[in-house]
Amino acid sequence: MTDGARLHFQDELARLEERALDGLDMVVAALDRAVGALNSQDIDLAQLVIADDDRIDGRYMEVHQGLLSLLATQAPVAGDLRLVAALLHVIKHVERMGDQCVNIAKMVPLDGSSPPIDPKILEQIDRMAAYVRTEVEQAKRCFALRDAELAEDLVRQDDVVNELNRDVFGLALDIGDDADRREWAMHMILVSRWLERIGDHAVDIGEQTAFVVTGLFREFSDASHPEGR
Repeated sequence: MTDGARLHFQDELARLEERALDGLDMVVAALDRAVGALNSQDIDLAQLVIADDDRIDGRYMEVHQGLLSLLATQAPVAGDLRLVAALLHVIKHVERMGDQCVNIAKMVPLDGSSPPIDPKILEQIDRMAAYVRTEVEQAKRCFALRDAELAEDLVRQDDVVNELNRDVFGLALDIGDDADRREWAMHMILVSRWLERIGDHAVDIGEQTAFVVTGLFREFSDASHPEGR
């Protein structure tokens, strides 16, 4: 690769990384809107989240195709190849997070204008959303800074999200016998699960950060060997 081609490659790779990480800002905005729509039962806001997902999908296609083009036309060295591989994972996680936000937004019209809301469940959902929002922002920061220690700290936050997810499930099971309340509670179990999945995607981005820094891939949290954490 000539010096000019090398410089072009580095510039394009840096641009694609910036575009991928900016996608996480789009996810944060979608998450805020989706949870806001859930709290206020704002169908118009929920529809905005659903419609705006096309922008996140478009960002995925832009970055994914751009990275594949770099691989096809250039010959990246080992360090650059790691970054390309990691960014392919990152942008996929961005797209998946956007899908989870859409899933949450789609619950709003299903619940109707005045669902039988349980304040305790909604409070736990709000707490989960706040933690997940922080996880997504930290995932962006740790990748941009190549900070493996900050990346691994995502596991600590994700443990809290997982505990809140279990709390929502327990509260939903104890909601009572009213059919409408049970249906709403089941919807909140789904919302809780989707929030938990967004947190998992943030942790996965942290794992990609560590891969870029060390050249070795490992899962921060291994469910099959929890004693090894």
